[in-house]
Amino acid sequence: MLHPPHPPPSDGPFSRRREKGAARLDPRQFIRANLPLAPVPLLPEIRLHTAHPASGLWRLARIDGQGFGSPYWAYPWAGGVALARYILDRPATVAGRRVLDLGAGSGIVAIAAAKAGAIQVIAADVDRYALGALGLNAEANGVVVETLLDDLTAGLPPPVDLIGVGDLFYERDLARRVTAFLDRCLACGIEVLIGDPHRPFLPRARLRLLAEHAVSDFGEAKDAATGTSAVFSFGPNVHGDAPRYGSRSP
Repeated sequence: MLHPPHPPPSDGPFSRRREKGAARLDPRQFIRANLPLAPVPLLPEIRLHTAHPASGLWRLARIDGQGFGSPYWAYPWAGGVALARYILDRPATVAGRRVLDLGAGSGIVAIAAAKAGAIQVIAADVDRYALGALGLNAEANGVVVETLLDDLTAGLPPPVDLIGVGDLFYERDLARRVTAFLDRCLACGIEVLIGDPHRPFLPRARLRLLAEHAVSDFGEAKDAATGTSAVFSFGPNVHGDAPRYGSRSP
């Protein structure tokens, strides 16, 4: 994912204070040892290195200090799961095409695209731990994914045919940056697909619903009702209106 909306408190379980004299952990080594491969709900074709209560992610935070952000990459999120399911069910969406997974996190969308026959898959994220997890996840699923440590929303898109966006509309300012970047993608002739569980900051006036899936989002209580996550195509702003955000339409 891109920059987290609410950084953890300094005295919380993901403390950013670096332990004196502590050597930096190798993210891949830590993830391989402490985050076991687990199946993904709705995606039996894919397994991810997934955190559990005994994974000890707090150790990464204590050792790496400011280098460790919120570990969004350690869990599957509903929007990415829905978009990955859509791609696997409709491989023609990506087959023979170049695909970018923006704010890739665990890489679930990138992995699905590679499995479905994309000729090139790039996964971009601002978190080096995300890219470490993503590389391991790609290896575990037998696919090749190129990784890029960068916030692409500040510039022009790379030369790809399709961009997948899972779970990036969770904060207003981030949603505006992502929407502006996706407009530049459209101007370059790049198709854009979005997976999201109907969060408040989706640019709803720009979206066309393609599919919906019943899938719980990470962080929901175990006894909560299963939510719905949707896949949308992103289209041009034909009326020139400012972005409009709001609750899900009935």
